[in-house]
Amino acid sequence: MPKYSIVVPFHNEEENVTTLYDRVKLVMEHVGESFEMVFVDDGSCDRTYRLLEEIAAVDSRVLVVKLRRNFGQTSALAAGFDHAQGEMLISMDGDLQHAPEEIPEFLARLEEGYDVVSGWRSHRADNLFLRRIPSRCANWMVARISGVGIHDFGTTFKAYRREVIQNIPLYGEMHRFIPALASWYGASICEVPISNPRRQHGQSHYNLSRTVRVCFDLLTIRFLLRYMTRPLHFFGSIGALAMIAGSGLAAWLLILKLLTGQSLILAHGPIFVIAGILLLAGIQMLGIGLLGELQVRHFHNPSHRAPYAVDRVVRLSSSEENQLR
Repeated sequence: MPKYSIVVPFHNEEENVTTLYDRVKLVMEHVGESFEMVFVDDGSCDRTYRLLEEIAAVDSRVLVVKLRRNFGQTSALAAGFDHAQGEMLISMDGDLQHAPEEIPEFLARLEEGYDVVSGWRSHRADNLFLRRIPSRCANWMVARISGVGIHDFGTTFKAYRREVIQNIPLYGEMHRFIPALASWYGASICEVPISNPRRQHGQSHYNLSRTVRVCFDLLTIRFLLRYMTRPLHFFGSIGALAMIAGSGLAAWLLILKLLTGQSLILAHGPIFVIAGILLLAGIQMLGIGLLGELQVRHFHNPSHRAPYAVDRVVRLSSSEENQLR
């Protein structure tokens, strides 16, 4: 079993595949510990998978996971983590905007005892208005919401201990918030400065629509961090307040009816309707909270459905590699 697993998702990166493999291999061989490279093809429509398959055919340390379609970066990372066997996992992008030569710094921090090591693009070369400003705002909000004091949640260049990452469910755009979710499990987290060179080949898959999705995911993170194991506390509190308000209005209307005998519908129709709506809404919120508690039980069940579908897995066996030599 390898000590380190380098997990890299690819989507239409045919110009970068071979170069990245050569650089990662050179760095990890210099580290001197056992390692594997887990390359995930996230539904590429160019020659990315063919090149990955050719690499796996000559190097048994390379595992290629081909997804049936483009599931997105988070799901591709989840597929890589699920198939990786290393004690420590390093994730990075396949566009060469993460320098493999910086991997030893991540490994050194893991060896110091940290559970999660996050890259920090302290000097970014991206567009100021389309990338840097939205990223800085999002990072500030995630840090405030999660209480994790790191500067850069968005980069994929991170390192994890296996026992930490296997406890974190990944879907949507959740790979950005792994440090925040890991902190909920009590993980120790640090960050290291990394370079951020401009993309030399291929096209960026980032656009402003991703920023909108990240903002919605922030709401999910806020809820998960505070009410992950107790959703009834959130929905039940709202439901209880609604029921108390509705009951108060209903009691006031009943007293008026008994004292004056007037028609409530004619005299206080809107208040009568509001009281009924508040009572029904309160009951519904309590029901949602109870359903949430059932979901929590399902979450803690060890059987989870993977957020991706694998087409094939390619790896050269050690005996076949020896024959090629």
